[in-house]
Amino acid sequence: MKQKNQKFIPLNKRSKREQKEYHAGQRRDWGATNPMTRKAPNPKIYNRKKSKRRLFEHEPSLDFLCTS
Repeated sequence: MKQKNQKFIPLNKRSKREQKEYHAGQRRDWGATNPMTRKAPNPKIYNRKKSKRRLFEHEPSLDFLCTS
């Protein structure tokens, strides 16, 4: 529908290509915003990963096994 004098054709009667062009024109991009939603972690709940990280950070050294 490039010309002004053409008769109106409903969207469902148009060809697939014209429908695709129409819908592509209706969509917008996200620009600089990231569509991924994020939220801050709740400090009151138990975090299993955090407790395991503490365990492995303070792992005792295994030097006492190397005595000969």
